[in-house]
Amino acid sequence: MDTRYYDQGTAAERWERAQLFFDAKDYAGAARVLAGVVAEVPEQTGPRLLLARAYYHSAQLRRAETELREIIERDPVEHYARLMLGRTLQRQARHAEAESHLRIASALAGDFPQE
Repeated sequence: MDTRYYDQGTAAERWERAQLFFDAKDYAGAARVLAGVVAEVPEQTGPRLLLARAYYHSAQLRRAETELREIIERDPVEHYARLMLGRTLQRQARHAEAESHLRIASALAGDFPQE
């Protein structure tokens, strides 16, 4: 397969292209573009989070989990990554493991149970 289209342009141009793929629900295409962007700017959370979402929506759950764990390792209070990791683990039938991440995500978002 010819991948030149996915790799052309600056990181900013590829980021925009990936968002277009994602918005068009071509999650696998978005992931192909974003993998290169993340390799180029690994410290940026935005591209890595969108890559994880693209993997999640294209049922590449182990890859999504890897990216989400990397985000959480760098930023333990990134609540959306925690939420996504919990949902990713649920889709893999790892419910007990998912529960702690979902609880932390709720707490970080300020969603406390009313008593």
